[in-house]
Amino acid sequence: MTSEHNHSTSFPFINKSIFRDNLSGCHFHYQTIFKGKMGDAEVGVINYNNNVDGLKDPKPSISVTNGQKASLNGVPFGTKPTPETVTQSHVDTTINYEDLNKVVPASSYISSNSLEPVKLRITDKEYANNSPKSIPYLFHQVVQRIPNVTAMVVKRDGALLKWSYTQYYEQVLIVAKAFIKLGLEPGNGVGILGFNAPEWFLSNLGAIYAGGVSVGIYTTNTADACAFVAEDSKVNIMVVENHQQLQKILEVKHKLPLLKAIIVYSGEVAVKQPNIYSWQEIMDIGQEVPMSAVHETLKLIAPNKCCLVIYTSGTTGNPKGVMMSHDNLTWTANSVTELITTNFGNEHIVSYLPLSHVAAQLLDIYLAITVGATVYFAQPDALKGTLALTLQEVHPTVFLGVPRVWEKIVDGIKNAGRQSGSLKKKIAVWAKGVGLKGNYNRMNGRAGKPLLWPVAKALVFKKVRGQLGLDRCRLALSAAAPIMKETLEFMMSLDIPVYETYGMSESTGPHTVSTSKRFRITSVGVDIPGSQTRLHSPDQDGNGEVCMYGRHIFMGYLNAPEKTKDALDEEGWLHSGDIGKKENEFLYITGRIKELIITAGGENIAPCPIEESVKEELPIISHCMLVGDKRKFLSILLTLKTEIDLDTQVPKDELTKATKEWCRRVNSQANTVQDLLNGKDENVVKAIENGIEKANKKAVSRAAKVQKWAILPADFSIPGGELGPTLKMRRPIIHKIMDRHSTIDKND
Repeated sequence: MTSEHNHSTSFPFINKSIFRDNLSGCHFHYQTIFKGKMGDAEVGVINYNNNVDGLKDPKPSISVTNGQKASLNGVPFGTKPTPETVTQSHVDTTINYEDLNKVVPASSYISSNSLEPVKLRITDKEYANNSPKSIPYLFHQVVQRIPNVTAMVVKRDGALLKWSYTQYYEQVLIVAKAFIKLGLEPGNGVGILGFNAPEWFLSNLGAIYAGGVSVGIYTTNTADACAFVAEDSKVNIMVVENHQQLQKILEVKHKLPLLKAIIVYSGEVAVKQPNIYSWQEIMDIGQEVPMSAVHETLKLIAPNKCCLVIYTSGTTGNPKGVMMSHDNLTWTANSVTELITTNFGNEHIVSYLPLSHVAAQLLDIYLAITVGATVYFAQPDALKGTLALTLQEVHPTVFLGVPRVWEKIVDGIKNAGRQSGSLKKKIAVWAKGVGLKGNYNRMNGRAGKPLLWPVAKALVFKKVRGQLGLDRCRLALSAAAPIMKETLEFMMSLDIPVYETYGMSESTGPHTVSTSKRFRITSVGVDIPGSQTRLHSPDQDGNGEVCMYGRHIFMGYLNAPEKTKDALDEEGWLHSGDIGKKENEFLYITGRIKELIITAGGENIAPCPIEESVKEELPIISHCMLVGDKRKFLSILLTLKTEIDLDTQVPKDELTKATKEWCRRVNSQANTVQDLLNGKDENVVKAIENGIEKANKKAVSRAAKVQKWAILPADFSIPGGELGPTLKMRRPIIHKIMDRHSTIDKND
């Protein structure tokens, strides 16, 4: 059942805040559908068209009716655009976007000033000599090609809101004009503090169009940590998600003399103070500003100038601001697409990882624009459990997960398998054997698939992929931390190979990427086209520090010239601090210099391989961390898999169902972590010791064997401070925790 209305100011039967907060400044022709479908999820959909600042309105009409797929201008949603289904783009033709690709003179390859351009590392190497491009030029080109293809989708109050690429572009211009009006100065920051949302994207690009610098801030940051980032990047405008994040900024506002405006993009503004605005008010302000204002700020743009600052997680001390140029972002995104196969205008991505992290921002914003992808925003509680529902609704073609996310997926599949009957279990075990063999054959370049592959696919692979929402996913990626071989093999056995990527903020994200045609298990892949890898001071086994070179190498650390010189050598190579080796073209990361354990006997031990071995032998272990620096032998801290408080994300004392089942198999009746602390349960103690003994058999030397272990009273978490925003262990903080546990004597 559908109902059309044409009210300019009154929407009596829908949530008005949706329009106020997200679609302001637009003249609407809308249609409300009470029931529709996206994939298998029944939802309501609100459609809108806009006419902004004199730009012609192509009037795309997006609709959903019962039992039908969403459609855009009558074309099924997600259909590859054709000349017949795409109308002429209506973008600002008064701007010569080619001019924005002109490189301005620079004296150095590095900088610590957001206004200072740098030389580009253009060489004769293929792909390294590609013409530089600015972000507005890239965006403009894509909008011209696919003006009516859906760019962003978000579900709010059960309704789907969608932006075409034209609408995306138009609202970026509105936001840019508002930022100019509010006093954003060239090279100064627009801080963005909130969960992934269309407003995050609009603020990010709006800051760039307005001549400023986009600065993402982790939502887990304390008020003081937010203040450091805002002060360091000279934030003039702070965009926050909600009242909770607003309170952080108000708490430290007195420390930020350059802060001119705060914008709340979700809901109403609960605090009425001067210079605090709702998203509706910002869109209204932007509409009143002439386009000539943006024309002037675009003249400040050049490919070799800074447009973005990514702050490192700051495990020890204050974080460093990694400055990125337009060329860093556009070149890197283009280089990655040279390595992977993409379907322009028909890729689908779920945005859920923190956008203040380089991996999420490059994929969700810049790679998405480069390939004309549709980005679906997960719910703010994605990592609390709703991500699975979003995947089942969206069916992404590309999905990026950090190792912890993939581990959770594996645990979920295993738990479901335990509930199956014996026949189903036998079929699953057989099919996984076929899947693993087939994917190893493909990895090694062997033609053909194992006998009965079609049967395994029909009985198991297809069903599992569908249940996960990964049935059309062509590229499943893992980044930000090492992933266990066991996890990779499990996913391979279900014909969902997960491809590792490797890089860092200082390399604009990816430096190496694995693909379906070029991967080796446990390798982080091959160099992205146009980049180079060098191993500094390799040992007799070929392990050396991974150094990187290419157009993706950052400009420098903001306001920190000495730290920049520490990271980059005289030839311009970025020293990663990671230890790796190369086998043919494939890079393997074997450790991290700062994490190396040097025993009292002087032997260097990389902790990650040992930690992974222990986790593989003991499925009840959630996290483990090796300790032993300057000690006679190695010890390991263990946390158990426990239930999580979904509201606070704080681990509970209650063991998970799978952990309890493991305990029962070793004749333990334990139900909580407290039941197992300090060796209370002899059966569990014996089982853990047996697991560690098996892991020790894989040790490369006697010194690399674990001698002591201890279970910690709580699992690691973001609220506890032991995990960073991408769920990576923060080892220095965990070392402090270790000091509070007498079961591992630090004087050993």
